[in-house]
Amino acid sequence: MSTAAPRAAGPDHLWSVDEHLDDILATVRPLEPIELNLLDAQGCVLVEDVTVPVSLPPFDNSSMDGYAVRVADVAGASERYPAVLDVVGDVAAGQADLLHVGPGQAARIMTGAPLPPGAETVVPVEWTDGGLGAGPVTEMRARGLAPEGATGQVRVHRPAPARAHVRAQGSDVRAGDRALEAGTVLGPPQISLLAAIGRGTVRVRPRPRVVVLSTGSELVQPGEELRPGQIHDSNSFALTAAARDAGAIAYRVGAVADDPETLRDTIEDQLVRADLMVTSGGVSVGAYDVVREALSSVDDEDEPGSGIDFRRLAMQPGKPQGFGSIGPDHTPLLALPGNPVSSYVSFELFVRPAIRTLMGLADVHRPRARATLTADGALTSPKGRRQFLRGRYADGAVTPVGGAGSHLVASLAQANALIVVPEDVESVAPGTEVEVVLLG
Repeated sequence: MSTAAPRAAGPDHLWSVDEHLDDILATVRPLEPIELNLLDAQGCVLVEDVTVPVSLPPFDNSSMDGYAVRVADVAGASERYPAVLDVVGDVAAGQADLLHVGPGQAARIMTGAPLPPGAETVVPVEWTDGGLGAGPVTEMRARGLAPEGATGQVRVHRPAPARAHVRAQGSDVRAGDRALEAGTVLGPPQISLLAAIGRGTVRVRPRPRVVVLSTGSELVQPGEELRPGQIHDSNSFALTAAARDAGAIAYRVGAVADDPETLRDTIEDQLVRADLMVTSGGVSVGAYDVVREALSSVDDEDEPGSGIDFRRLAMQPGKPQGFGSIGPDHTPLLALPGNPVSSYVSFELFVRPAIRTLMGLADVHRPRARATLTADGALTSPKGRRQFLRGRYADGAVTPVGGAGSHLVASLAQANALIVVPEDVESVAPGTEVEVVLLG
């Protein structure tokens, strides 16, 4: 994987949301294609069209358990006057040597079995008496009247038109058709189709490997008892889950203490399994903002072109951000703020598009919609910042959930959209049409 260098800007430059996102997407490159077995390719993106080598189904076959017959032999059949046919044998699914159905004859056929020569249609077993067995044929054979190969008789109570209950060769896809086009994400139905047309492997861009770690000496693993001043680490869980939801193979490292050397060592250890690294916390200008301290000096002679640029963005929440590359392979790294809502909103706006770009997808963004704001009062927003508020979207309307605080995790769990308030808007009245980012 190769990355371009991120743009440089002065320390006092206030980046817009769009500038920061454009820089990320101009830097991150799609992963190189590889050939994978079908199940290993689930969730990956095709890099080439797939053509059908053999028609599907490859032969005419029965869609029902029943009897393969000639149309003329069952014309006019009824409950009162059934057509009585000699059963010449069975045709099972997978059978290669097919018997021939002649005038006055029928072949018992199973679902998926090939239509035997001479047969023109299939009558379901429910339209018959199920067959009378070999008794009548034994009598006829003793008298020298039984057709060669006959094993019994069946009474058919209903007529059937030509090719009734017959799946025609190529009725699903024909040889030479395009089964799947480049850019398709392979889910279970696509894997099924590839297997059905005989493809054992497929050329795809692999799912990106994303390593997630959070920083903070106050963070404790969920399930452990909290001591005074401690909180449970939720960011690494939220961001790992979000990376998997975006299509990545995500690895959660957990919380790293506020020690620059420990953080650098942890990141270096994790680079071997990372196509993208995501950190949360420690990106501001405080005395214990360890990510900034540890990674601001990462650009050195041993790794030319690498380095992390720490920025201020004109957005709320999520003003402090970091972006760049690290290590000998110039692995992209996005450093997100530590407040739970800030980190999650930052992930949706910046990390998710980066993951989707690595996958080779054409559309990397969450869908957006216009919605009518329903709220008890006007929404306020700081001038010059693009604000993203949690909201509940349904039927063309959106309602804010929770407040504007970047620590309000409970409200985030109730939201399925982000309400976007532009930089030049300081107040939004109820009933106003707003833009929303759909998270579900």
